[in-house]
Amino acid sequence: MKSKIDYSIYLVTDRDLMSTETLEEAVEKSIIGGCTLIQLREKDCSSLDFYNTAVKVKEITDKYNIPLIINDRVDIALAVDAAGVHVGQSDIPAAIVRKIIGNDKILGVSTGSVEQALEAEKNGADYLGVGAMYSTGTKKDANSTSMNELRKIRENVSIPIVVIGGINKDRVKDFTGIGIDGLAIVSAIIAKEDIITAAQELKTEFLKI
Repeated sequence: MKSKIDYSIYLVTDRDLMSTETLEEAVEKSIIGGCTLIQLREKDCSSLDFYNTAVKVKEITDKYNIPLIINDRVDIALAVDAAGVHVGQSDIPAAIVRKIIGNDKILGVSTGSVEQALEAEKNGADYLGVGAMYSTGTKKDANSTSMNELRKIRENVSIPIVVIGGINKDRVKDFTGIGIDGLAIVSAIIAKEDIITAAQELKTEFLKI
């Protein structure tokens, strides 16, 4: 299953920014618009609320055969049988997460340097989330990653790279020729009044690079 993952338009959810009444509606519209992967990120809710939300969102992703990735919470990912989990540099180490989830589930790791990228690949990551590429309001503590560093990461690892951090349709062209595998998008999709069109436009721009 993992070899067939399409990372091109990767939605990372944020309920504080969504233009819809429910997270499920936002996710469904984003998939209709062309999102190929969904990461459920819930920073400010109880474990039970996270679990219940994950169950509802997974019903949507399963309906469209889109993989669901859970941010940080390995327990939630296993509880709902999500496709995988994404961890950051301050979360449980990737090598430990890989042992817990096994080899069949997707493991993504946030990285911002060649050193971190090589470590993540060595420890079993299936893909890297590289950034923040631009300043972003969705993650105030994110360190920035230069285009030069991104190129170095691409040259040094063989696994897919998804860029994240302040990316919108006008900035996609900045990544031309680098060899990235996808765009991780938050507000440029989920905060838009027309989520379907926003996702479509990002996909169109990505295909040009």
